[in-house]
Amino acid sequence: MYGTIARIHPKPGSREAMQALTDEWDRERGRVAGARATYMFRPDHDPYDRPTLFMIAIFDDETTYRANADDPKQDAWYRRMRELLEDDPDWMDGTFETA
Repeated sequence: MYGTIARIHPKPGSREAMQALTDEWDRERGRVAGARATYMFRPDHDPYDRPTLFMIAIFDDETTYRANADDPKQDAWYRRMRELLEDDPDWMDGTFETA
């Protein structure tokens, strides 16, 4: 499996909008070939100097992940998400393995 983990800093008061946008992706974009799961991780305590969320997206493989990343519809969704953030996400792409 392949995907990304993004550390994101939502603007004040936008956490619920972030969750709604992620839910929308699951409903509308979640039918993308190879998409397996998306998660929004909310730490019990913010580990950084401001509110932080971690967004996780998992695909079957790198090919389907990259195809989604190159899709203009995905770019439009990302731009909507970016409006809710204080700064650009810190992306970490890579392989997901079972323990």
